[in-house]
Amino acid sequence: MEAKLVAQCKSPTLSLAHRKPKHPCVVVGVLARPVDEISGEARKTNHVYKDGLFDRITINYLSKCVQEATGLRNNKSGYESLVDAATVASQRFSPVEQHQLVIQSLDRAFPKPMLLLIRKLLPPSKFARKLFAVFTTLFFAWLVGPSEVRESEVEGRRERNVVHIKKCRFLEGTNCVGMCINLCKLPSQSFIKDSLGISVNMVPNFDDMSCEMIFGQDPPESTDDPALKQPCFKLCKAKRSHGTNCLVIN
Repeated sequence: MEAKLVAQCKSPTLSLAHRKPKHPCVVVGVLARPVDEISGEARKTNHVYKDGLFDRITINYLSKCVQEATGLRNNKSGYESLVDAATVASQRFSPVEQHQLVIQSLDRAFPKPMLLLIRKLLPPSKFARKLFAVFTTLFFAWLVGPSEVRESEVEGRRERNVVHIKKCRFLEGTNCVGMCINLCKLPSQSFIKDSLGISVNMVPNFDDMSCEMIFGQDPPESTDDPALKQPCFKLCKAKRSHGTNCLVIN
């Protein structure tokens, strides 16, 4: 069957010229078979997130930053508030605008002097890649769920530069491939590279909702990235709850 390109196309509703986007056109899937045959559906987990005080503070802070960037408020709290803010952003803004909104939110969340200091003290190296991986597992479980550091090969040597996220909390919470790509993977890769000076390739697995962050590895071009050739889940929460068609077949 002839493959069809799947793109998320929306008319821009807001001019966000904060940064020049690196991905002017976003393809979020390539369908080689009818949607009904695609096995991606909502996956439930038995894991119960018990957010501590630090977790709740950081979740609410990031949610507030996203809401300020979009100009759209919600009255929810905790991780539900963050997912709701992200869902609204995916409905109201084009993919390029979504990237810019996330980068603006991260710029609000992390003081620029701190990022500049980290970039100066930790230029790309084996030590820096390992440190970023360890730091991510220790301090970002509230955002992505439990993770662990794993090895990969860098220039012929084994390094502990990979963060393996066992089941991404954000992907599970949104249950939307388009939101994973446009509100997490692509803007996070750009932000980490531009702000911290280190490349990272985020490799989501939409079958089991795991993900790997490979520090020191450049992400592939949009046309070659397997993650951008995935259709959305049948039970996409954005589609079910808000009537959003996150995949438009051209």
